[in-house]
Amino acid sequence: MSKDRVRVVVTGLGATTPLGGDVASTWSALLEGRSGIRTLTEDWVDSVPVKFAGVCAVDPGEVLPRPEARRLDRTEQLALIAAREAWRDAGSPEVDPDRLGVVVGSGIGGITTILSAYDTFKEKGWTRLSPFTVPMLMPNGSAGWISIELNARAGAHAVASACATGGEAVAYAIDMIRSGRADVVVAGGTEAAIHPLNIASFAAARAMSTRNDEPQRASRPFDRDRDGFVLGEGAGILVLESEEHARARGARIYAVAAGVGYSADAHHITQPEQSAAGIMSAMRRALEDASLTGADVHHVNAHATSTPAGDVLEAIAINKVIGSHPLVTATKSMTGHLLGGAGGIESVFTVRALSDRIVPPTINIDNLDDGIEVDVVRGGPRKLPDGPIAALNNSFGFGGHNVAVAFTTA
Repeated sequence: MSKDRVRVVVTGLGATTPLGGDVASTWSALLEGRSGIRTLTEDWVDSVPVKFAGVCAVDPGEVLPRPEARRLDRTEQLALIAAREAWRDAGSPEVDPDRLGVVVGSGIGGITTILSAYDTFKEKGWTRLSPFTVPMLMPNGSAGWISIELNARAGAHAVASACATGGEAVAYAIDMIRSGRADVVVAGGTEAAIHPLNIASFAAARAMSTRNDEPQRASRPFDRDRDGFVLGEGAGILVLESEEHARARGARIYAVAAGVGYSADAHHITQPEQSAAGIMSAMRRALEDASLTGADVHHVNAHATSTPAGDVLEAIAINKVIGSHPLVTATKSMTGHLLGGAGGIESVFTVRALSDRIVPPTINIDNLDDGIEVDVVRGGPRKLPDGPIAALNNSFGFGGHNVAVAFTTA
């Protein structure tokens, strides 16, 4: 890394998840090892084979004014709630609009708007469609609404790389500040895809857990008896800032966003490449970009979704690239898999782990699977050491997308 390269820091965090309506409540639940998964009660639940999900603990309709909520897809509602918290948390900085950017993505976008609008069209005709239908369904809607609210004119970007989306958004924001395009960027991921078609489609792909009799124990990353991921919803947003800009305004700095690594498996549209070469490349590139070695990394927030194929490969990759020493956690065991929102919220978790020097546990591991030769945190949170340390957040997605983001203590 060049000595004169712009350093990027994290100054604000925001979230709304199945564990809580903000960062504080979500983080507290994580440290307690509490599950945010529940049985669904919607009238369509009997039509699908999976009857549970991670529904947001605080409904966005309870937070947003009704007129505003009605013109937003649920994905956009969650993103705005998390972005507003992150902006407040950063101290609502005064920024030249031309130096303020937004990078917020979704893996699917306004899917519930698309499906419900089509039902309305078929049953009642086009005149009954909302004039906000298109802004609600477009996957860049969240980035657009946030940029409008904050008057962010440096660029409003919406990456879409399936379950790597949130991580890639954070990485792109780091690159945006380093390149000199912006001083401050609001970045992260959002998703609200709990709908019978999505559940049925993932179930048809044999990707989801079917533990309907014990939903809170269904998401079990690294466990020998895992049988698929659990769908969740929510948003995680970070305020990223050049260190110079942050220090000039006296901002509190949570961590340094130190490095990014991207790769593509170029192998299969849904299955990971069996040598884990792409995963390892992304992690190595993030470390190189941050001028770190494996010995510097003391924590990894693993992508680990609770699928049979992916978890072991990621553990092998972590061991080969970093070693067996970092404290590894899989927070999807409690939140479920937020798809495009996962990398955003898990970046928030990684930053809090560094800032607070504590790693949340992975729950629901009764029998650690063979091949998991890393230090998975179980049974309760674990402390991180004093001094300068680093952490890695991994995000992978259908299509072979791999993204790793390296953070260091401030």
